[in-house]
Amino acid sequence: MSLPDRIERAKKLLAGIEKNYSAATLSCSFGAEDMVLLDLIARDGLAIEVFTLDTGRLPRETHALMDKVRHDYALPIEVYSPWPDSVEAYVAEHGIDGFYDGVEQRKACCNVRKVEPLRRALAGKRGWVTGLRREQAESRATVVESALDATFDLWKFNPLADWSESEVWVYLRDNRVPYNKLHDKGYPSIGCEPCTRAIRKGEHPRAGRWWWEQEDAKKECGLHVIPITAVNVFKGSDPNFQKLGSDPVSSSP
Repeated sequence: MSLPDRIERAKKLLAGIEKNYSAATLSCSFGAEDMVLLDLIARDGLAIEVFTLDTGRLPRETHALMDKVRHDYALPIEVYSPWPDSVEAYVAEHGIDGFYDGVEQRKACCNVRKVEPLRRALAGKRGWVTGLRREQAESRATVVESALDATFDLWKFNPLADWSESEVWVYLRDNRVPYNKLHDKGYPSIGCEPCTRAIRKGEHPRAGRWWWEQEDAKKECGLHVIPITAVNVFKGSDPNFQKLGSDPVSSSP
């Protein structure tokens, strides 16, 4: 499939989400994939909300891009932050940088700073749009375009599931979409500042995430490591979108 075809497919899926799964929202971390989706939503004027999780440990480059997006796109961006009491409790038990001490401590930090705020962001929503791609990591190899997310009890959509990294960047450059300047410094994947580094030549694109953990550690923060069942989400609704659903299979992105 050519990139123009992929773009058109993503546009149709997003339009179908707006029509059939309102209220829907895009979880935007201001990475390259999320900027593609935000741009597509803005260009077509879709009524799909945008939110971000401000963990309190984000790089200044991410905040700079967030400000630029607000200015350039004039889109409201809902910001969800961790509860201060939860952060204080974590720090009291593990220390400010206790996530370096082990996978469990790191997951506990992610739960406080990301997973709990995500639950608030998704409360009352019917559709959740993400920038997950199969190519990003082994743990995401089975990501599907549309799926029922039983954990959060809503539909989860990954319009860029089968896009390549090069296609993402062709779109960004061709459409002059702003992006996080850390990408120019060797950061293909960007999370919290103390948990992300630039990768070395030949390393996996996600090698810079939680870089101190063992190679075989499951490098996910808990936002997407959940079992889901893919279905034909547009069955029985607009016939233009029925073809965009997936056959019934099980996957664990």
